Amino acid sequence: MSEAVVSAGWLADRLGDVHVVDVRDVWEYDGIGHVPGAVNVPFDSFRSESAGEAGMLPGTDHFAGLMAEAGVGSDDDVVAYDDTHGVFAARLLVTAELYGHDPDRLHLLDGDFSSWKLQHPTGDETQDPPRAEYEAAFQRDGPLVELEAVEAAMDDPDTVLVDTREAWEFEEGHIPGSVRLDWRDLVDDETRGLLPDPDLRGLLEDAGIVPDKRVLLYCNTARRISHTYTVLRHLEYPDLAFYEGSLTEWEAEGGDLETGG
Repeated sequence: MSEAVVSAGWLADRLGDVHVVDVRDVWEYDGIGHVPGAVNVPFDSFRSESAGEAGMLPGTDHFAGLMAEAGVGSDDDVVAYDDTHGVFAARLLVTAELYGHDPDRLHLLDGDFSSWKLQHPTGDETQDPPRAEYEAAFQRDGPLVELEAVEAAMDDPDTVLVDTREAWEFEEGHIPGSVRLDWRDLVDDETRGLLPDPDLRGLLEDAGIVPDKRVLLYCNTARRISHTYTVLRHLEYPDLAFYEGSLTEWEAEGGDLETGG
């Protein structure tokens, strides 16, 4: 497995060597505490319905400025976390990758803040890091694909189209030919982290999501697929695609929907 997802112990041993980013709301970061040394980049600050290149991306200049103000350079190792099993933190990491950050330097904390504080100290000081240099460029040849690629995938036996939403959402309408894998199915509610590796791989294989196929992910607004994408990257699936527009764009463009389980 890769280090796309890292344990609390891994992070505790490297707190001085990596940049830790907390994507929770400011009141949570300030009022509840945070991982020592973490900077706060709230989830809503790197999402936009209209400013970015696709879907909910925030725009190249905005994201570069946001990371620079947080003291994160484009060559830095980043560990992101939230308090919601990692789904919001994964979105930061995927956004960074789509703007050119080396994915090998992007890590999701396994579990979340609630899991961290059970065994590790927390901090309450607000960080004021020096501004960094962050070079960002939208990666048109990266994992992100557009609507036409999704249409082609519907009839491609070598691609599995994966809907990461809940069962009731899938039943109300999904892209024809897709399989459902709720992102939460990959998470252990007790530990708040990922399922053990054999359980993860078994669950994925049962759904037909196997390493020898191209895996194309979607949800509603590309938040939930960020977590599944990060997990699959951690499991070293070789061919991953990411439909940023997701069902929001698909429906707006008149794409067909299939109903039922």
